[in-house]
Amino acid sequence: MRAYSDLGNQTMTFVIAEHRSGVLNSVSWEVIGAAQQIGEPVTVAVAGHGMSSVADELAQADVVEVVMLDDLALEPYTSDGFVDAWTQVIKVENPELVILPHTYQTRDFAPKLAVRLGKRLITDCVATKRREEGLAFVRPMFQGKFVADIVPQEQGTHFASFQVGSFRADSVVRRDDPAPVRKAQLQIDPLTIRQRPETPFKEAKQAVDLGQAQRIVAVGRGIKEQDRLPLAQELAKVLDAELAASRPICDAGWLPMDRQIGSSGQTVSPKLYMALGISGAIQHLVGMKGSHTIVAVNKDADAPIFEVADYGIVGDLFEVVPAIISALGE
Repeated sequence: MRAYSDLGNQTMTFVIAEHRSGVLNSVSWEVIGAAQQIGEPVTVAVAGHGMSSVADELAQADVVEVVMLDDLALEPYTSDGFVDAWTQVIKVENPELVILPHTYQTRDFAPKLAVRLGKRLITDCVATKRREEGLAFVRPMFQGKFVADIVPQEQGTHFASFQVGSFRADSVVRRDDPAPVRKAQLQIDPLTIRQRPETPFKEAKQAVDLGQAQRIVAVGRGIKEQDRLPLAQELAKVLDAELAASRPICDAGWLPMDRQIGSSGQTVSPKLYMALGISGAIQHLVGMKGSHTIVAVNKDADAPIFEVADYGIVGDLFEVVPAIISALGE
């Protein structure tokens, strides 16, 4: 565990963790890992109602403390409630850097929060680096064709969100004893919360969240026909994995759009990612390159997917996949 001394003279990195119905989102651990790698003391905070168990889980990380924003007005989630609560806390804590996961929820409230505080928000980051001018945030541009180093110029608090899979959740340094947990003092007027989640919002929460999957089987144009999807579905079932796809498959309507991986779909970082018949266009790679282990099956030995794969099989997926299913079933 790192030792922090004379904290009052050091810069603090403030991490906003995310949960869903009291279950901590795994990407929260990724952004904690990102904060730890920056090298400054880290404080983690979480908002909602009945947050004690979530706060205790976060206290396992090697952080200075966990700040708990616990209020009836914060459940269910609304951007009005979150912006009000986080504004109060960030004004008190006054961190130089606030880090968030680049999730649907963050994209909903973080821009409003930054505007409320008059601060800059750097979105969709994938890394940080030290430069002479200061800490730079690396983010993809033009659908991942280029990356840019962004160095904030203004003084005071600034915000940055990180893509899912940019950092490994298992890289988080943990404490021998729990970090202290502190409940923030909030004054939230329920009458200022104009929003109420209705049916479309609730349905969206129930859509598949591939970012939480531990194993994913993804198919590309190499599957050739929709009638051949059951082969990939069978492999996914054997592996206890989620089924996903590249954009052409979803555009064709063969799988729902919430199964799409890539720059215009979901970003994932599973323990296992099996790419079947996926060539590896940059738009797809930016959505899955953070996977821990990538296995690619493609009959084209020069397919770009093999450049990021940990294991590559050059062959016909209609021969390779049945053999894998058979071997796993033995």
